[in-house]
Amino acid sequence: RESKPKRPRLRLGMLYVLAAIVAGSLLLQMWETKQTVAPIPYSEFERLLEDGKVKEVVVTDDALRGELTESIDGKTRFVTNRVDPELAQSLEGHGVEYSKEQQSALVRGLLSWVFPLLLLLGFWIFMSRRMAGMGGPGAGLMSVGKSKAKVYMETDTRVTFSDVAGADEAKQELQEVVAFLKDPESYGRLGARMPRGILLIGAPGTGKTLLARAVAGESKVPFFSISGSEFVEMFVGVGAARVRDLFDQARQRAPSIIFIDELDALGRARNAQPFGGGGMDEKEQTLNQLLVELDGFDSSPGIVLLAATNRPEILDPALLRAGRFDRQVLVARPDRTGRTAILKVHSKNVALATELDLEAVAALTPGFTGADLANLVNEAAIVATRRDAESVTLEDFTAAIERIVAGLEKKNRLLNPREREVVAYHEMGHALTALVCTQCDRVHKVSIIPRGIGALGYTMQRPTEDRFLMTREELQEKMAVLLGGRAAEQLIFDHLSTGAWYDLAKATDIARSMVTRYGMVPELGHVSYESEPSTFLGGPTSPIRSRNYSDDTAREIDTAVRAIVQSAFDKALAILTEERDTLEKGAKQLLDKETLDEADLQALYDEIEPKGAS
Repeated sequence: RESKPKRPRLRLGMLYVLAAIVAGSLLLQMWETKQTVAPIPYSEFERLLEDGKVKEVVVTDDALRGELTESIDGKTRFVTNRVDPELAQSLEGHGVEYSKEQQSALVRGLLSWVFPLLLLLGFWIFMSRRMAGMGGPGAGLMSVGKSKAKVYMETDTRVTFSDVAGADEAKQELQEVVAFLKDPESYGRLGARMPRGILLIGAPGTGKTLLARAVAGESKVPFFSISGSEFVEMFVGVGAARVRDLFDQARQRAPSIIFIDELDALGRARNAQPFGGGGMDEKEQTLNQLLVELDGFDSSPGIVLLAATNRPEILDPALLRAGRFDRQVLVARPDRTGRTAILKVHSKNVALATELDLEAVAALTPGFTGADLANLVNEAAIVATRRDAESVTLEDFTAAIERIVAGLEKKNRLLNPREREVVAYHEMGHALTALVCTQCDRVHKVSIIPRGIGALGYTMQRPTEDRFLMTREELQEKMAVLLGGRAAEQLIFDHLSTGAWYDLAKATDIARSMVTRYGMVPELGHVSYESEPSTFLGGPTSPIRSRNYSDDTAREIDTAVRAIVQSAFDKALAILTEERDTLEKGAKQLLDKETLDEADLQALYDEIEPKGAS
């Protein structure tokens, strides 16, 4: 039977004691007043004053208090409220007894000191909740070190492994953990033990949190979910206390699973900054406590720790060692088959056209993550809804891809005729170079409709298959396609414009990677010259990069990069010079239609292919 965690009752007891003291003080004050002081009307006070029975009087703004020479009902002290003299004379002339309504002792007490005390008490409770980072009932100073983890049972989440696609290897690893929790005797018959921790590593949007939610839905054991940033507080020791409390709760409900999202917020490498931090740093204390809970003298039997991060390079080595995180599972971007499966999962509730082939959509989305594909399906449905369609077609998905990749169409951005002509030749320069190069992706669409922030046109290419390796020749042709726009401008207009800045940046990055990372320049040898991040001023995340080669080598690298880019530009210029007639014809068609799709470009294919590719 599960034991419930004890709730702190100290603050509630303090409130009871304080309320009892306040109530007792008020009752005592009211009793003393009733026993010793006689409240009398103001008219009677005036008669007593005329008869000489008033011994002394204390005058305030709205009351008179004093002592009588003779007692009234056994009381020699009196109190009465003052009445306006003119009104008193008028009432006395008509024989009317008059007095002013008295405030009760309770109201006077509340207004004098009880109400300010209650206000101060409320402010104290509010500040204690703010410091604890919790606003719910029962929050206070005693809950500062309490864990903020959300506890899920199998009925709390509706995500299972059937809702996860495109990450079969990672899913299999987690399915083994769930099976181990359900049937530990069967899995441990040969002496195997349950993995202590599993670290999910992958780019943002690849499905790490979705996999954790699937584990929560499948495991049928308590599932504690928390973000790494929720351990970090301004008070020293609070983070470590929350780690202890989290694992205490998990032990009480073992077997259980703890999921820490964004682990890098908590597990950053210690002493990454030599001039800051240290043993008294709050983050280091929190990390040290987590290390002890994972694998210390008091291990955590029956607890599996799941964690997710997209920055494994900055995590502390002690956190990544075996015994703490026994498995590191890479959740990579899905391949074409995985993208197709993900599209099927996210399009279950979408009305798709019967002729739509999701494999064709997957072919248009290389590099998309699971989150990108989910957004793509939603955007395509919105596009189809906007045009009052009955179902979502391939054209809707294409428009959604263009919307995501290139940005929103800017049809109201009017270009002058000269600029439209330059953009048309620029984009056709890209497309025509890609048509001639044999190792480039096929051109899917060309448009001169402005999109996004700065794109005045775009050329979309569709890869025929997923590629994981590229040769030097393929990279050179890719750079030639990027520089085809600038080559077309120089060939037709004999000028250099600012429209090629993005193409130049991409081509330069590819050329520098060929030289420094891939070792594709024989003159520099088969050596990697890629700079490593500096660990002097900023740790692993510092933008400062150390250089491990001489100035002479740096000069040779710059020369090689310049030569590679120039060679790609010369190749693009040679292709466009040879196919100038086709370039001009395609540019005129683009100026007339603004967009050429794959069917429109087929005629250009037919004109180029008989001549042979170079």
